[in-house]
Amino acid sequence: MKSHRTLLFQFLGVIALALISCYSLAQTSDHDAVLVEFESLLSSSAAQDRSQAIRLMAESDHPDTLHLLNELLEGKLFTFRGDDHIYFVTRHAEGASAERLIDGELVTIERVRQFRRVAVNNAQRSEIRQVMALTGLNADEASTRLSAVRQLMRDADSDTIALIENAYSHESNDKVLNLMAVAIAIHTLAESNNEALQRDAIETLSGSLEPRARNSLAQFSNTTSSDALKELAQLGLTQIDQKIKFYKGLETLYFGISLGSVLVLAAIGLAITFGVMGVINMAHGELIMIGAYTTFVVQQLMPNHISMSLFVAIPAAFVVSGLVGIAIERGVIRFLYGRPLETLLATFGISLVLQQAVRSIFSPLNRTVETPSWMSGMLEFNPVFAITLNRLYIIFFCFMVFFALLLILKRTALGLQVRAVSQNRGMARAMGVRSERVDMLTFGLGSGVAGIAGVALSQITNVGPNLGQSYIIDSFMVVVFGGVGNIWGTLVAGMTLGVATKIVEPWTGAVLAKILVLIFIIFFIQKKPRGLFPQRGRAAED
Repeated sequence: MKSHRTLLFQFLGVIALALISCYSLAQTSDHDAVLVEFESLLSSSAAQDRSQAIRLMAESDHPDTLHLLNELLEGKLFTFRGDDHIYFVTRHAEGASAERLIDGELVTIERVRQFRRVAVNNAQRSEIRQVMALTGLNADEASTRLSAVRQLMRDADSDTIALIENAYSHESNDKVLNLMAVAIAIHTLAESNNEALQRDAIETLSGSLEPRARNSLAQFSNTTSSDALKELAQLGLTQIDQKIKFYKGLETLYFGISLGSVLVLAAIGLAITFGVMGVINMAHGELIMIGAYTTFVVQQLMPNHISMSLFVAIPAAFVVSGLVGIAIERGVIRFLYGRPLETLLATFGISLVLQQAVRSIFSPLNRTVETPSWMSGMLEFNPVFAITLNRLYIIFFCFMVFFALLLILKRTALGLQVRAVSQNRGMARAMGVRSERVDMLTFGLGSGVAGIAGVALSQITNVGPNLGQSYIIDSFMVVVFGGVGNIWGTLVAGMTLGVATKIVEPWTGAVLAKILVLIFIIFFIQKKPRGLFPQRGRAAED
């Protein structure tokens, strides 16, 4: 009896598997048929056929609808004149590859004229965006649904709002739900005459930072005849403006900390050499430039591993700039100790030599250093506040360099000797410290840190022969303001000057803001000549 039941279950299982297989094959066949018809319509030279192709994908349940329409929108679909098939073309150039839409076969582009881009007009572009948005409402990823709702809000009509209301009932993500509620409220405020519904819509929009929400409230406030609703709308606008002001303040603070981290990276190496050796190194900016060019060379040697190139460039820039710094110290500076004016002139001449050397090797033109994919993009918190990832990583990198340098100066034998020489050179010599060796290694360490700063700067600015000149004055300002030779003072000073500059800029402009910061430092130094955190020992005695 059991054997009969077992056979029956096995037979039913086979039938079920067969039905599932048949259904899957039927679905695959339907999808293939959709692709064939889509290709045929796009290959046509008639604009109405391309519009029909867009509607075909909109009405189908093909899994690649979003991808295909996005490629069409971005101009990456081409027809081949030899067979009228549709191809995906990422790079329209001789020698590049083209992938056939139907079967994925790769062909090489021998002549550019053989491939003709599938053109779409403005009306078709709008239709594609609308279809993509409607398709995106049912996507699995919340970010895709969020983008779809935001796209639909641009030209929302009654049918579109009906679709959003239908999707709202089974949406689970809070961000998507809030944006859907805003879209519905905007439409209600514009189309409904029901005062209760309008009041609910105003309350919904009052907490939103979406630009269209504020515009809708402002327009309603100017056109409504109800004083109560107008007052409620004005209150909502005030709430939105207060939130925008708060997030703009956060944005200013972020940009200030970002600028401050750049100033700290540029100045912290100078703080070491200036504080320990008393050397006014005008070639410090060129050591930063060498680090940036090292990053460029590393990327040229690793063209297929851009994401990993920075991890190679950081130690490489430290070594290259450090060796150049040691060569400068051993070749020139060690003969000029105790003569600060001659040291200043000598290092200024060295800076000109280094600039010309870079121009001769790399040409006077700026070089582009590619930003790795993991540093690209933005972190968006809401429609009015977003931060760029590259600057966020540079802020983290600044603190990593700072604490690594602090660890070296506080926990290593070299750091102990550096602090001894900086506080009292004569006593350090009497205790057996080889001050000449300490000077050489200290200058090399400061130069290497300058090279690391060049790696960071290469990700936010152009790499060129004049890169260092843009930061040398700012570096000296940070060091003097914070206290010569004190790296904690350098950190506080850099962050303070960065935030202060960004706070002043909206009222004065970038150039005048720098001038005002410089004037502030001049007056501050008149009151506290040794800076925020004055150095002890020899620096205090001098």
